[in-house]
Amino acid sequence: MRRAASIARQLRVSAPVQNIVPAENFALQGAVEEGFIAPFGVRHASRQILQQRMKSVKNIAKITAAMKMVAASRLRGAQAKAEAAAGIWQPMTKLLGDTPGVDVPNNLTVCISSDRGLCGGVNTNAAKQFRAVNAVVEGLGEGEKEMKYIIIGDKGNALLKKELGADLKTLIVDATKSGVTFSGASLVADELLKVETDATRIIFNKFKSAISFIPTVSTTLSAEVLEKRAEAEGFMNDYEIEEEDRAPLLTDLAEFQLATNLYIGLLENYASELGSRMSAMDSSTKNAGEMLDKLTLTYNRSRQAAITTELIEIISGAAALEG
Repeated sequence: MRRAASIARQLRVSAPVQNIVPAENFALQGAVEEGFIAPFGVRHASRQILQQRMKSVKNIAKITAAMKMVAASRLRGAQAKAEAAAGIWQPMTKLLGDTPGVDVPNNLTVCISSDRGLCGGVNTNAAKQFRAVNAVVEGLGEGEKEMKYIIIGDKGNALLKKELGADLKTLIVDATKSGVTFSGASLVADELLKVETDATRIIFNKFKSAISFIPTVSTTLSAEVLEKRAEAEGFMNDYEIEEEDRAPLLTDLAEFQLATNLYIGLLENYASELGSRMSAMDSSTKNAGEMLDKLTLTYNRSRQAAITTELIEIISGAAALEG
């Protein structure tokens, strides 16, 4: 008897459905329209799926809201540090200048990106600016250019690693993990100084507002190029130098300008990353709320349809008994 009952159950499960009911006649039409299709004849499975998805969306909304709050709290500090750092960066730029269009044979391009994702188009825009700058530099003058590249941030490496190949000299990650400091920027600058170059172009996103940032290029020339510029333009003639040879002074100034440019670049890009993440998480939280509203409406429709079907069956059964 047990074996016969088991065989009968298997036959009922595996038996093909002869009559396929159109979607418009399906008791859970709302679930079908929203893409939550339950097997025909099963009333509660779709509601269980909806409940699971509603729970998942609620959890995602909580996570994105928390990430938005964390980014907003860190953004205020990063923005204040970037504004304060202008006092170091601007005097050096005024003294030595910023000439991204300088034509030199040996060039180094540094792309500053983030180590973490979920921050909108910050890294994509930096990669686009990186490619555009390299194309312009390669087209300067008539001589051949030696191009070298350094990437700061894991996301920039993911976007540019394949196309750079062996020209990618160094990858630096976790530069902003413990916050951006001038000492940390100086350590990164030491790594950049190990690469022989005539001009170093640093590409980063300059913070403008929580929803806006500008891809920016800052250029640092080597001491040799600065010496040639000083002889040709005489921009150092207005300053009194104790030593007759100004080469050591220009070397120190070039290294300090590289550190300051790198420091302001890391600060501005970090602030842009936080602002973009705050905006992205805000949009994600709103989208999760809209999705939850749709899921709740679909769940209520499904539940009401099941209740209505049960009432119809009860009334029909009672009427049959009376008849």
